[in-house]
Amino acid sequence: ALGAIGTLLAFIAGADFTAVQVNWARQHGLRSEYALPLLVEAVLLLLFGLMGATLNRPTPVALPLTVLVLAFTMGLQNALISKISASQIRTTHMTGIVTDIGIELGKMLYWNRNARAPESHVRANHLKLPLFGTLLGAFVSGCVVGPAVFKYICFVLWVPLPLLLLGPCLPHLVALLYRPPA
Repeated sequence: ALGAIGTLLAFIAGADFTAVQVNWARQHGLRSEYALPLLVEAVLLLLFGLMGATLNRPTPVALPLTVLVLAFTMGLQNALISKISASQIRTTHMTGIVTDIGIELGKMLYWNRNARAPESHVRANHLKLPLFGTLLGAFVSGCVVGPAVFKYICFVLWVPLPLLLLGPCLPHLVALLYRPPA
């Protein structure tokens, strides 16, 4: 029970962190409100990769520290994508994505009777279905490929991934550091 509570609290803390950072950036008129959380995500993923040796060491809540770092990062990532997409997409859990696929398929299969005005017809969003399908496919692919690669490469796999995340956020962070006072 403590492990589940600790993981949940770490996830919530990650989402909370993103909300605070994005809102702070918006209040201060920063060009990219997502750069700071993206930088923290990259650093945490790198930390996760470097912490691979600690998987068997329990923390005070009976969880490896790596699980808490990963849960915080997942909360951060989920909130970041939720903020970017105006709460249309969640990236760390697939039940919502599968539900949205079902809803869009249901809209496609719904028979609109001609007696009603065309503007009241039920219409599927033909852009959402491929997007949600791609997200689900990427998630399933990651679930298959990730463990297979991890078996042979271990945590070294996690070093290049955060470095890729740093690329888009570094110019914005440099601009923030050298920003003239308002």
